[in-house]
Amino acid sequence: MERKRVGIVGAGVSGLAACKHAVDKGFSPVVFEADGSIGGVWTHTLESTRLQATTAAYRFSDMAWPASVTETYPSHRKVMDYIKSYACKFDLLKYIKFNSQVLGVEYLGATEEEIMSWEHWSGNGTAFRSGKDGRWCLTVKDSKVGNTEVFLVDFLILCIGRHSGTPNIPEFLANGPELFKGKILHSMDYAYMDNVAEFVKGKHVTIVGSGKSAFDIAAEVARVNGVSQPCTMICRTKHWLVHKPSIWGVPLSYFYLNRISQLLVHKPGEGFLHYILATMLSPLRWAISKVIETYLKRSIPLQKHGMVPEYSFSFAMSACLIAMLPEGFYDRVDEGSIILKKSKKFSFCDDGIILQDGNECIKSDIVILATGFRGDQKLRDIFTANWCKRIVAGSPNTTVPLYSVILLIKVIGINRECIHPRIPQLAIVGYSESLTDLYASERMANWVAHFLAGSFQLPSIRCMEESVAEWEKYKNLYNGKYFRRSCISTINIWFNDMLCQDIGYNPRRKNGFLAEWFQPYGPADYAGLH
Repeated sequence: MERKRVGIVGAGVSGLAACKHAVDKGFSPVVFEADGSIGGVWTHTLESTRLQATTAAYRFSDMAWPASVTETYPSHRKVMDYIKSYACKFDLLKYIKFNSQVLGVEYLGATEEEIMSWEHWSGNGTAFRSGKDGRWCLTVKDSKVGNTEVFLVDFLILCIGRHSGTPNIPEFLANGPELFKGKILHSMDYAYMDNVAEFVKGKHVTIVGSGKSAFDIAAEVARVNGVSQPCTMICRTKHWLVHKPSIWGVPLSYFYLNRISQLLVHKPGEGFLHYILATMLSPLRWAISKVIETYLKRSIPLQKHGMVPEYSFSFAMSACLIAMLPEGFYDRVDEGSIILKKSKKFSFCDDGIILQDGNECIKSDIVILATGFRGDQKLRDIFTANWCKRIVAGSPNTTVPLYSVILLIKVIGINRECIHPRIPQLAIVGYSESLTDLYASERMANWVAHFLAGSFQLPSIRCMEESVAEWEKYKNLYNGKYFRRSCISTINIWFNDMLCQDIGYNPRRKNGFLAEWFQPYGPADYAGLH
């Protein structure tokens, strides 16, 4: 029988995991990587970037960090070394085509009308359509030589991430960046620079944004210019950034990432008992959040600087809005090398930025927009067919409609957060978020590999779309206006349980009752699910 061809777009951590698990199942995937090296977002990042999770939480399930790495939060260079070691250990580099930019992908073998009439995914509920009429056509450009080549694959896995590629640039109805006489760049462009210290030295720098990259850039600029030339940070939304991963010595994972904590939240497709239990325990979840918020407000000068978020810490955990604060950040605010401004909107003038109230103009030579990325647009842009562009990322008012498992007795083996019900022979790995994206991505990659090997079939498209609707309710409830981030952090164990059931493994991965319910779960618990 002819061996099926599997194509993977992207050689970041998700793409490497997808490649490794596909190889484990006997496939010889082709990985297309636009850059000249593996690592994805870790390849081009700020010099000060460190791991945001502990090494125990950010790792591949089947390879621990080397003993030589003793830091809890290693530098980005050590993260890259770890990723390269993984690729070498499992001999993955031979499957990767570097400097290969995928310009577009198109499904061949069935029309939009035929696909929309199917009752089962791909027509038969399996990874590959019967016969030879279902394939993906990839147009790939060699960025070094400049020539373009076409590849055909039987199954396509997109591992293009959501935190790179297409920057999110604010829109201005009037007084936009065209008025500004200085330099404007996105944080992505800043991260690609070789000598940022020279670029910002002695300049009035304004950073727009309130996420992790904005804090990191502000800290870097402050180290270069100090109080003699303070940088200004315009925060549009205040977020919870923590200075350490514990409160009073107890790791936060014991409050949110163990099995007992999963009982405190409602879950997609939960049964009546789980619903009653989550409802009854919701006051406990509220109390835990308040205790943590009190601790953070006492140990970090959030109130002093007007940086207390308007949402709860539990909401931040469930919406993947938690990040680590740069070391000594508020010390630099106190000394005057960083100036914090709060403003929902702003506009430009010839020599700087005007805040929303219009009463203050911030003189600027350089404006850095640390405003994130448009992951949904990046996902749409890779498809050439309009019908795929239209449905793959949903609408602004819905989540990305990737099929997720609902734990119902009558529905067994349903996909999770990586299959679109209406796009055949394709999986998207690494788009949904968790507190450590590698952890979630590798579980999905493992699940997809089992699906490719025929370990299970998908249910009807109708059941899949009902599942999508259930997960959308969950994300609207716990992720609020950030629902399109598709965060699964606080139900990660529930999610992994169903993945394990699909592929035929026991979801209870710990030894002993107390460990199973109270110890935090992590990647190492899922080692060996081949």
